[in-house]
Order: sequence, then C-alpha cells, then structure tokens
Amino acid sequence: MSGWVQRLMPHLVVAPLLLPMLTAALMLLIGEGRRPLKAALGLGSALLGLGAAVALLGWAEACGRVVYLPGNWPAPFGIALVVDRLSALMLVLASAVGLCALLFATARWHKAGVHFYPLMQLQLMGLAGAFLTGDLFNLFVFFEIMLAASYGLLLHGSGRPRVRASVHYVAINLAASSLFLIGASMLYGVTGTLNMADLSLRAALIPAADRGLFHAAAGILAVAFLAKAAAWPLNFWLVPAYAAATAPVGAVFALLTKVGVYALARLWTLLFAEGGAAGPSAQVGSDVLLFFGVVTGSLGALGMLGSQRLGHLAGLGVVVSSGTLMAALSFGRWALTGSALFYLVSSTLVAAAFFLLIDLVERWLNSGTTVDDVAPFLTASLEEDQDVNLDDDEERLVGRPFPASTALLGLAFLACTLLVSGLPPLSSFVGKLGMLSAVVGVGAGGAAVSWRAWLFVLLLLGGGLASLVAMTRAGIRHFWSAAPREAPRLRLAEGLPVVALLLACLALTMGAGPAMRYANEAARALHAPRGYADDVLDTPVVSKEQPLGARCGAP
Repeated sequence: MSGWVQRLMPHLVVAPLLLPMLTAALMLLIGEGRRPLKAALGLGSALLGLGAAVALLGWAEACGRVVYLPGNWPAPFGIALVVDRLSALMLVLASAVGLCALLFATARWHKAGVHFYPLMQLQLMGLAGAFLTGDLFNLFVFFEIMLAASYGLLLHGSGRPRVRASVHYVAINLAASSLFLIGASMLYGVTGTLNMADLSLRAALIPAADRGLFHAAAGILAVAFLAKAAAWPLNFWLVPAYAAATAPVGAVFALLTKVGVYALARLWTLLFAEGGAAGPSAQVGSDVLLFFGVVTGSLGALGMLGSQRLGHLAGLGVVVSSGTLMAALSFGRWALTGSALFYLVSSTLVAAAFFLLIDLVERWLNSGTTVDDVAPFLTASLEEDQDVNLDDDEERLVGRPFPASTALLGLAFLACTLLVSGLPPLSSFVGKLGMLSAVVGVGAGGAAVSWRAWLFVLLLLGGGLASLVAMTRAGIRHFWSAAPREAPRLRLAEGLPVVALLLACLALTMGAGPAMRYANEAARALHAPRGYADDVLDTPVVSKEQPLGARCGAP
C-alpha cells in the first residue's frame, strides 16, 4: 500500500489543475437546468482541491521544493510544475477563498446568470496554474485562462454597471496581455529560453551589448504584471469592476491582484536578486518598484478617505494592500519579504470576507423594513413592570440583546475594520509589525535608516490610519446612523463563509509564530534563486530506476 501511495503522491501536483478543468467540462455537459447538482459538484471539487493544496503545502514544507515534469521531458525543454513553499501557500489561499466564494454563491447568486459554476472552476484552474508553472509562456497561458473566466464572471448578474465596468476591465487586461507577449518574446530573443530556472542562470551570461535589451524586455513584462497587480496609474479599472461584481466574484477577484504581485516577486527575484546570478543586473528596477508601490498604496488610502460606498472601500483596500506588497518587494530583503507574505495572506482573506459581508449588509439596509420604535433597544413589553432600574432622569434601563444575525454582521464588520487597518491584535497587525521591524532593521549595525525605509514606514502607518478612519466612518454610517430595521435574515451558506474567512485570520494570529517561520522560509528560498534553478534543471525524467515522476529538493 505504501508503494502505491509513493507512486501516486507526485501526481498530486497536477490535481489543482485537473480537478477544476474536468469539473468545468462535466458541468457544461450536464446543462444549466440542474443547478443543485452543479453546486454539489463545484463544492466537492473545491473541497478536494483545498485538500490537495494542503497536502502539497505539507510536502513542500518537508522537501523544500518539488519539481514535476508532466510531459517527461527534462527542463528547460519540457513543461515543469514547481511546488515550493511560496507556490503551495498561494495555492492553499486560492483554494480556501474559492471554496468560501462557491459556498456563498449557493445561497442566491448562482442563479443570477448562466455558466457560473464552470467559470468559477476555470478561474480556480487559472489561479492554480499561475502559481505552479515554472515556465514563462505557460504562465501567460494560465493568466489568459484566469482572465477569460474573469470576463464572464464580472458580467455575471448583468446590469449596466457591470457592463460598463467590464469594458475598462477587458481593455486594460487585453493590453497587459499584449505587453506580456511582447516582453516574453523579447526575453526569448535575448536569452533563448522561457523556462524561469534557465532564465535565472542565463541572466548573468548576457553580453553587455544585449543587456539593455534584456532590461527593456523585463521592463515591458513588469508593466504587464504591474497592471494586473493594480499599480498606479494602471488601476483605474479595479475599483469600479470589483464594486460592480457580485459578492462571490468580488471575493475571488481579491486574489487576482495577488497573482500579479506573485509574478513580480517570482520573476524579479529570479532575474535580479542581489545574491543570485544576476551579475550587473542585480537590484535593477528596485527604486521604480518602490515608487509604484508607495504611490499606489498612498492613493488607495486617500481614495478610502473619500469613499462613501462599501464596495469602493473594499476595492481600494485591495489597492492599498497591493501597493504595500510591491513596496516591500523592492527592498530585496528576505526578512521583509517574509513578513510581506504573512501580510499577503491576511489581507487577501479579509478582502474576500469583506466583499461577502458587504452583500449581506447592503441587502439588510436596503430591505425597506423599518422598526417603528424610535428606541428599538428598549423592551416595550416590560413597560408595566415596576421592578426595573432607573437612570438619573428616572428613565427605564431595560434593554434586550441584539439579534444574533445583527450581532454577527456588526462583529464581522468590526473584525474587518481591525484587519484592513492593521490594528492589534489580529494577523494584519502582526504582518505590518514584522515589515516595520525588518525595514528599520535594514539600517541596523550603526548605519542610518535610508530614506527608502522611512518612505515605506510612512506608507504603512499612513495607510493604516487612513483605512481606520474610512472604515470607522463607514461603520458608524451603516450600523449606528441608519434607520432602525428588523434583524437581517441570513442563510447558513451566507454566514458560514464570512465567519470561516475571519476565523482563518484569527487562526493566523494564534499561530503567528509557526506561520511567520513558514513565510520566512518561503522568502529565503525566493531570494536564493540558484537553489530554485538547480532543483528544476537537475530533475530527472521518469525511468525504471526512478519512477516517481517528481524530484524533492533540499528542505
């Protein structure tokens, strides 16, 4: 039995790709009229995908890096799928958010249009492929699968706002995809390869006459990734699109900007890492990346201060987190990157939860059912009871508890406020504190802290303060200043995903020690590109002597 498990375990690497692809194909064959069956298939596939992602995360933790060759061709000639700590972490994050979004959609949103479940499965397939691939061209392929599904998901539910937002969304992403192709072809022309590991080794061997062309190709590719990561000034499409999307789609869209950040982190460290084989190209573009990160995060924070709509607040919160992550990557320090990865997980979970919560809050406030009592917290049925406490004005101090559903929405909004703002004691605060400690520690040892570090500190603190003011104001407006209403009616499928995502943030807080150690190990491996290149290029093909089909790197 152990031999069978050993033979099957390497092929688990392709499960996050094959599961949603086959599920989407089966759903299309079933037809649109059997939504309960399609919902069960979608949830089952997402649950299995999450289980596979967790297993791969444990495998990556034990091995350090797992390389799988689907076509049994050695790299760089064949396709390589690479599971390391970072890609496994992103895979678990995408699977968890996707599962919660699908569960939330079963309550009502899956009925708003056709082919919702197949599109969600293709979206999860594109996300998984982008995190697993070790080849630049296949990264483009999975980007396009992900974006093609997102075009249909953005229009799910129809309506003029979604159609108008989709025009900008499709246009900017098609332009970014074109730049992706141009940059990738230029890199291939200069280096002769698109395998990421091979690119990392060949970067130092580029002749001086071609190095300018190499930098130009990397810059064009970076523009494509920056557009997908919602960097200013290419992020004008994000807030209207995310605010117009249905709640489960908005929750999944919170992952899309992180794919751009992931691609930037992976390619930039492979090609330009200071301790790698970059040679004269080491740390190229770091100041540019810092500039885009700081401007993006700052403008996102200012936008939150000026926003009155919850959907816009959620979209701008995604922009702030993306800007913070881009600025953190620009320093090229593994300690700062490790805390940034911890913050990435927390910010994505809370963004997804916030998009789902907004749908519940706005439906409750727009229900049109008001309570006649001007003081609904007083219990009218006890007015004749004389055995009550009185205040200084001899008014009765009799109250009744908030209904459970109202308390759930209020506490969830409070948790989102703390997490988006990065206040203690929750996980976003831990990530921000780690980034602050790391960036100020860059100048340790008697050296003065650089202006770049102080700029990043200002972004972290100023962005958190602006987010706190904006979220607090929104909470007062929507929960305390609104007209009294009856308790909201929540289905289990609606409340459970929100609670699950927020509990995941709480679990991240309680297990901050092990989680931060894992993130730091992922960052160490990310900033040591030579180990990545050696593991990928030295992976043997399947043979009778070595029939596993995958190679486990050094932990």
